[in-house]
Amino acid sequence: MSKLFSPLTLRGIQLRNRIVISPMCQYSATDGFANDWHLVHLGSRATGGAALIIQEATATAPEGRISPADLGIWKDEHVDYLKRITTFLKQHGAVPGIQLAHAGRKASTSAPWVGNKPVSVADGGWQPVAPSAIAFYDGAVPQALDDAGIRKVIADFEAAAKRSLAAGYEVIEVHAAHGYLLHQFLSPLSNQRTDAYGGSFDNRIRLLLEVVRAVRNVLPDNLPLFVRVSATDWAPGGWDIEETVKLAAILKTLGVDLIDTSTGGLAPRVTIPLSPGYQVPFAARIRAEAGVATGAVGLITEASHAEAILEKEQADLILIARESLRDPNFPLHAAQQLGNDVEWPDQYKRAKPH
Repeated sequence: MSKLFSPLTLRGIQLRNRIVISPMCQYSATDGFANDWHLVHLGSRATGGAALIIQEATATAPEGRISPADLGIWKDEHVDYLKRITTFLKQHGAVPGIQLAHAGRKASTSAPWVGNKPVSVADGGWQPVAPSAIAFYDGAVPQALDDAGIRKVIADFEAAAKRSLAAGYEVIEVHAAHGYLLHQFLSPLSNQRTDAYGGSFDNRIRLLLEVVRAVRNVLPDNLPLFVRVSATDWAPGGWDIEETVKLAAILKTLGVDLIDTSTGGLAPRVTIPLSPGYQVPFAARIRAEAGVATGAVGLITEASHAEAILEKEQADLILIARESLRDPNFPLHAAQQLGNDVEWPDQYKRAKPH
């Protein structure tokens, strides 16, 4: 049995292999509600053999959406259709996960296929919020959160976690990466506050720690909690890997079970050295120095590459994003390439190579 297809147990949840579908926004919801697109998109990755499927960034508040077409979990009415999705994923052997998110200053933009342009209030958009009144690139200038606004962010994450459990999710991931709100608090480039949430490292990580405590307190002990981070802003004076390692060690003490390790997204117009597995060294360093499990993501498209990352103990899970869009059955094909005989859905067995 290859490492990629060995099981992994996190708290009370066993993953059938080490392949995870990374959260990928579909920009296909209305008022936050999931629909058949989300069921088919996520369901096809379950029949395709992935162990864990993490639903796209799901907004904890309407103002926390990236776009008006983002999924949401800010009201109880969102739960019923999400439960339909989680039920299907479980029926086909996958663990359902959800990424809870707030876009902060990157909110109120259009879908990528129409240019990620700011959406005005007149056109159905809203006033973004952020740690400081600093716009992202050509976006709207956000409103700096006051103390009441910060308390609302924490309460919204806590309420969203409760709804996630009601909907049947078994892994919750807090999104603190890619330049969204919690990452904006972490980075000195976007956080220029002078109160208890800005300035020093301890102050800049404060909101994330408070969110994590609130979410962890909601979760039963048998369910894992992930945090997605950007290990570097790829920009001078920004958030970096040294701070990420320190943060990861603290998150472990708060009951975080895995650091989903990405990079970038906060500073525009930066040079990122793209190559297969370019973010893996960050996951490896966090794993080694903070002593916490990590997930590796970023241009991992070959089964042999994924296997090598695990064999070298650079990460514990492999997250697949665009390659899954190209091939929803990537895990089934990877198993064949690595010489593993895995179960196919009964409906597809006639096509299974022998």
